[in-house]
Amino acid sequence: MYVIVEIKGQQFKAEKDRFLYVQHIEGVKEGDTLEFDHVLLSDVDGDVKVGAPTVEGAKVVCEVENPLVKGDKVIVFKKKRRKGYRRKNGHRQQFTKIVIKDIVA
Repeated sequence: MYVIVEIKGQQFKAEKDRFLYVQHIEGVKEGDTLEFDHVLLSDVDGDVKVGAPTVEGAKVVCEVENPLVKGDKVIVFKKKRRKGYRRKNGHRQQFTKIVIKDIVA
C-alpha cells in the first residue's frame, strides 16, 4: 500500500513506517503529528485510485522525527577566464525528517 502525496509543492511516494525528507517545515517540534490530505494517487493491494485532482477522503498521518536536517553542501563556483573574476559560494538545503505513521485511503 502506497500513496503519492504532495507536500510543500513536491510529490512524494509514501509508505507506512518509511522516512521522508521534505522541505523545511517551520514551527514544528520533534514528535509533532502532521496530516497531509493532498493525496494524488493511492494504491491499495493493486486497486489504484487516481485523484482528479485529489483522492476523496485520503490522508497521510506523519510524525516529525527531526525538525531540522541539513543536506549536503553544494559549492557554486563562478569564474571568468583571464579577467580575475572568481566567486565561490556554498549552500546547504534545510529539510524536515518525517516518518509515515498511517495512511487513510
